[in-house]
Amino acid sequence: MTRNRATRRRFLALSGAAGLTGMAGCADRFKSASDELSGNSSDDSSGDPDDSAVPGLTDGVPPLETEFDSRERYRQPGESFDDFSDLDAWTVGRGSGEADTDVVFDGEQSFKLQSNGSENIIAQRSLEGEDLTETDLSFAVRTTTPQSLAVNLRLVDQFGSEKVYSLREITYRSPDVGWFRSSPGVFQQSEYEPALDHLDRLEIQVLHSMSEAEIWIDDLRTHDTPDQGYVMLSWDDGTRDYYETAAPLHDEYGFPAVQAAVPRWVERNQDGTMSVSELQERQEAGDQIVVHGTHNPIHELDDESAIEARLRQDKRWFVDNDFEGANYIVYPHNSYDKTSLEYATDYHYCGGFNQAGNVNTTNVYGFDPLALPRTIGHDLEISKRCVDLAAQHNQCTVLNFHTFDASNTMPEADYESLLEHIDGADVEVITFDDLWRLRTSNS
Repeated sequence: MTRNRATRRRFLALSGAAGLTGMAGCADRFKSASDELSGNSSDDSSGDPDDSAVPGLTDGVPPLETEFDSRERYRQPGESFDDFSDLDAWTVGRGSGEADTDVVFDGEQSFKLQSNGSENIIAQRSLEGEDLTETDLSFAVRTTTPQSLAVNLRLVDQFGSEKVYSLREITYRSPDVGWFRSSPGVFQQSEYEPALDHLDRLEIQVLHSMSEAEIWIDDLRTHDTPDQGYVMLSWDDGTRDYYETAAPLHDEYGFPAVQAAVPRWVERNQDGTMSVSELQERQEAGDQIVVHGTHNPIHELDDESAIEARLRQDKRWFVDNDFEGANYIVYPHNSYDKTSLEYATDYHYCGGFNQAGNVNTTNVYGFDPLALPRTIGHDLEISKRCVDLAAQHNQCTVLNFHTFDASNTMPEADYESLLEHIDGADVEVITFDDLWRLRTSNS
């Protein structure tokens, strides 16, 4: 694999012979998300499919307001597997569980689980006779005790091998909590791959490090597994560290980045921050500039009019400065709550995040559009494991970075090693546009 693979934007700009030459030798392993959906190979000179058929996807700078509520439209993707209307199939081995008819995502009741003090929670049901080959899972989740809490779906086959899907962190801020859908990626799997057509049981595991945990699970659904894995490289704050050091590496490999800029810092010409023209330059190079907005936690705003005004004003700056990724948002400090999500859908189709320091990946067809997970890119080995799991299980990892001298970002040399590792892996580096095409294609 050569190190000068063109990005999708660069391919469109160089659609003549020179652009096709730049793609030579890479088309077999690296298809763009849009080509995968259309059934075209990435070296097809006919170009991208008609993106006008993708709900919410715009050609150029998007309008200020969205056309629809993405969380409502894509609330229940895939097919129902267990609606928890009958809990007789479930056994709670640790903690306690009961039906709750007052707090419900869909239907008449949900499955409420509580810990007995600091112990973890485990509930299980039989999967005898089920075949979950090439199948991903999603579920609706609500918790009054977020933060230091992980939710696992553990599939165990009849021979004892396991496959564990894991949402490693929930940054939904209390007390204003609500439901969101999670479609976690694989966190670990047994050395001997489980026989997904000879399954024994499904376990819901709630792992936490608090004095108590309380969580509701509802609407467990199944989804097809995509044909390949994906990586998104997400840089927050629009830093010069990215522009001066990381961007040349991205250009060398042909990898786009998703950059979440802070308008106030840009306008103040704050030290360490890119200018508008530099951000626009990176957009032309293939990066996607998305909304980060006012850089304080949005859940701290109590006034709904203030929440709405902030989201509107933040997006307007990106629209006014011709940034084509303004339909997507990265919450500052990974802060969001029920009320802010209700207003976020008026301006954005997709974003997040529930951020964790360990592997925290997602499947591409079943996630809540505005509550995605991502992994802090502080450790090379963890980040490489994210990439490897994405390749092995055809899922998506979103890796997050800030500046190379920060504790939440790996050193420059490690970052270059990470890009080299990605280049050798069977994954496609994507932007929010690509992920949105995937999410809306299999709803």
